Amino acid sequence: MQALGELALFEPFSRLSANARSLLNQGALRQNAAAGASIMHKGQPASGAYVVLAGRLRVYTVTPTGTEATLYTVNPGETCVLALNCLFNDLLYPAWVQAEGPTRVAIIPGPLYRQLFAQESAIQDLTVHALSSLVFRLMAELDAIHSCNHRQRLVHHILLHASSEGVLKTTQQALAGHLGTTREVVARLIQGLVAEGYIRSQRGQLTIRDLFGLRRQQGGLLAQTRAAAAAPQLSR
Repeated sequence: MQALGELALFEPFSRLSANARSLLNQGALRQNAAAGASIMHKGQPASGAYVVLAGRLRVYTVTPTGTEATLYTVNPGETCVLALNCLFNDLLYPAWVQAEGPTRVAIIPGPLYRQLFAQESAIQDLTVHALSSLVFRLMAELDAIHSCNHRQRLVHHILLHASSEGVLKTTQQALAGHLGTTREVVARLIQGLVAEGYIRSQRGQLTIRDLFGLRRQQGGLLAQTRAAAAAPQLSR
């Protein structure tokens, strides 16, 4: 199946005009990436708009200490908004992008995407939605960083990304990258959650044992963190 055929499976692209579909059919490229493969590097020119067809992309930054921290992820049918920003403002890409698992991406060259944006309401809608979604994701992440500790954020990540069977296929190193900390810290946090009976840890995956307990743990930790943050102000 060509890139256009897979793109058409997602609602914004299924509404394109015949002319737009013809342009995409001629210009869109498809790239397959293995798990962990680098898609973009910081400082690299963005060659086009990246739309995930299958799998997931992780967009991350690196702190001055060398620790990775996830900014957001791009799921099937979504596009990388930082790449769009680079295309429209002639900027170099400001982060790194990695395939979390086997991932397939459609790349729409920059000039073609700008042409489609000018002509197609569906592409305009996709772009605006990507921008607005990113703002909320980044605000939520900033709120978590400033109001929650690493344990709270780990619990939230497990609850958010576990499958319907309660299984999260990941590694301690990958979790450390998402949380912006070290593998050793994540290992200690997981050991604590295992000892308390909330999860089971196996090689390459975590399994939720006590869903409601884990949810209560998430709420309790958040309340404690916010109370601790407010205490100095109350004392004054």
